[in-house]
Amino acid sequence: MYNSKNITVAVAMSGGVDSSVAAALLVRKGFKVFGITMKTYDFFEVGGNVNGDTNCCDMKSVLTAREISEKLNIEHYVVNLRDEFNDIVIKNFIDEYLDGRTPNPCVLCNKAIKFNLLMKKAFEMGAHFFATGHYARLYKDAQTGRFVISRAKDKKKDQSYMLWAITQDALSKSVFPLGELTKEKVRNLAVEFNLQNARKQESFELCFIPDNDYERFLSEKVSGLKEKIQGGEIILDGKKVGTHKGYPFYTIGQRRDLGSYGRKMYVTKINPDTNTVYIGTDKDLYRRCLIAKDVNWIKIPKIISEIKGKAKIRYKDEAESASISMIEDNKIMVKFDEPKRAITPGQSVVVYDDEDILLGGVIEKVLD
Repeated sequence: MYNSKNITVAVAMSGGVDSSVAAALLVRKGFKVFGITMKTYDFFEVGGNVNGDTNCCDMKSVLTAREISEKLNIEHYVVNLRDEFNDIVIKNFIDEYLDGRTPNPCVLCNKAIKFNLLMKKAFEMGAHFFATGHYARLYKDAQTGRFVISRAKDKKKDQSYMLWAITQDALSKSVFPLGELTKEKVRNLAVEFNLQNARKQESFELCFIPDNDYERFLSEKVSGLKEKIQGGEIILDGKKVGTHKGYPFYTIGQRRDLGSYGRKMYVTKINPDTNTVYIGTDKDLYRRCLIAKDVNWIKIPKIISEIKGKAKIRYKDEAESASISMIEDNKIMVKFDEPKRAITPGQSVVVYDDEDILLGGVIEKVLD
């Protein structure tokens, strides 16, 4: 991508400081820039927002993105993707929990909504490239011609894990202006650009569950859910030791809402078919092997024989050495050199080669 006034870049603007600075940097470099914000839900539909419509992708964020665009003297557009977001992201979130898994909706949103539907809309409006405020780096491998996502300079803010599912076609048109910057530098730039959201606090909840109460959300979305699933068995060492409030309200590694057993207990397995939650000690959480599906190849175009890499099983996880082998098309086995704690079906496994993402997939099954 060249610094040319003939190139138009659409910036996905959330109203947050990161995407705002990304837009400001591109303007300063001389690109034609416009902001584009997606409306993905209404707070009165998802509930739980005690502060009103004031979270990511909500009306307040839309208005902030528009105000930032005006300050930068760029056009700003809002795209209504509420139906698509509900059908793809929210429905998947609910279905996964009902199947006893713990999904990562941000990964699916990036793949199916932001770097697909929103990106396509941006191109229809004249953009040549699509930029976001993600902390990640991107380059084209001169030998293979593939577009490779790398970890950001700021390792504490690195978001490459959340981007593994993006297609090569989408990556070929993507820009991550913050990849070489630290969060502190971005904050300072926001002050330098005199952006009104320079000190805006970050939100760590899911955009459509702003109160972070998954139990409330699922209960409101699935009619009669609590009545159908409450009172299921809690199993320890093959014996019933108690009852729980419903398997979708638990996840692997969870401690709370299990009762007292004289020692710390954790959820080790969930069986949605029998509404059973299995518990054990911390050592019972460790496993070495997993099966991942829906694999997306980033740095490499599939593998023939077993390869080594460093794999992460959650966003804040430390990548650790593992062997990766093919099972069938778009399905792999990942075997860690040392046992990993709380490998969770539904979450993503992302395999790195040093700083670069080799591949990623959705954890389908955990093997003993």
